[in-house]
Amino acid sequence: MDNIAIQVTDVEKVYKLYDKPSDRLKEALGIGRGKHHREHHALKGINLTIRQGECVGIIGTNGSGKSTLLKIITGVLNPTRGNVTVNGRISALLELGAGFNNEYNGIENIYLNGTMIGFTKKEIDEKLDSILEFADIGDYVYQPVKTYSSGMFVRLAFAVAINIDPEILIVDEALSVGDVFFQAKCYHKFEEFKEMGKTIVFVSHDLSSISKYCDRVVLLNQGTKLGEGSAKEMIDTYKQVLVGQYVVPETEQAQERLVDDEQLRNAVKAKGGATSRKVAEAAQDADPSGQNGSGASAGGGIAENPELLEYGSKKAVITEYYIYDDKGITTSAILKGNPFTIHMKVQMMEDLQAPIFAFTIKNVRGTEITGTNTMFEKAFLDPVKAKEVYEVNFTQQMDLQGGEYLLSLGVTGYEEDDFTVYHRLYDVLNLTVISDKNTVGFYDMNSKIEVKRDGGK
Repeated sequence: MDNIAIQVTDVEKVYKLYDKPSDRLKEALGIGRGKHHREHHALKGINLTIRQGECVGIIGTNGSGKSTLLKIITGVLNPTRGNVTVNGRISALLELGAGFNNEYNGIENIYLNGTMIGFTKKEIDEKLDSILEFADIGDYVYQPVKTYSSGMFVRLAFAVAINIDPEILIVDEALSVGDVFFQAKCYHKFEEFKEMGKTIVFVSHDLSSISKYCDRVVLLNQGTKLGEGSAKEMIDTYKQVLVGQYVVPETEQAQERLVDDEQLRNAVKAKGGATSRKVAEAAQDADPSGQNGSGASAGGGIAENPELLEYGSKKAVITEYYIYDDKGITTSAILKGNPFTIHMKVQMMEDLQAPIFAFTIKNVRGTEITGTNTMFEKAFLDPVKAKEVYEVNFTQQMDLQGGEYLLSLGVTGYEEDDFTVYHRLYDVLNLTVISDKNTVGFYDMNSKIEVKRDGGK
């Protein structure tokens, strides 16, 4: 189709790994029988279509294949199998400064790098002033780059890459370079590209930036594409991957991993499957004391999200949750400036060293706005016993701007220094903030303003 900027079809990248250099030589000379290498599949059958004007994010853990995929798209690497088609001139912010000559000064490296990208001397002449202005390294541009600090080096490299007016911009963890003022300049330029309708492929571990800028997000893990979709959906799935809780949905194996606790798993099977509601009901049934309340649901008629994301080992289970205002009324609508409380009840299924209770508030795009937990607040650091039930209340003033938000809840902990998720409920409730005065940004600084006339001349 005419509007496709990048088409990746069945791309695989396989590296040959040798235990020692002599094995590589033996294989090259055909000495001995069999293989002398092991194969590492950095990418496994990746398919991806990026249309003109899209901003697509790629996320995943270290070693998932993100940088390898970008290098294949930009032509730095060749795929072992598959095809990549690119329609448009690419500027790639991959390894900043690659191709710079340390003996050349900054000006000479600008022309060297620009020529390598494919620009004529006349085109580079026209862009030189904007490059120098963006880099802002002063007279150091006339000194050999081997004398530059690391910050000056990446500023010049970034300025060259970002100011060539590409049709497709490839960014790999390159926006957070230099000091805070230069970082702000980088993000401003990035926003300009997005507003101009440029095609952008953005790799970053900064999930807030991914959520803010990307129209669509691709999640990679160990060379495989786990999925693609909205930033919010993929970031939530990525967090499952980070804590080893990702499972392929709608399979028997997934249901087994959704509920790791033996007692609770048996109760879930008796309920006929591990849906969000049935897991909660099973947790209630598994408590012989009958103390765990009304099950994992919103109180007072508050509507819960039917498509909430839920996972964890279930060594502790959130069985009840709701929000109530300063009058004690259960509600999902809070007046800005008023105190409110987030409540949850947690059933312990096993003895735990020190569970951590947490909440997070996100905007509708999935950007985490605020949140806290009992470890941060030093509010609860005690061991707990199986069958015990705890009520947790977070009370604070509502200073968010008026609008719609999503509430997530969690119970986590550390087991022999390993971070463990016991139960997480992502985007479980909607939170509406009602306001007659909104300021700039996500929350109100509650500024006290004084304006008076100066009595002097």
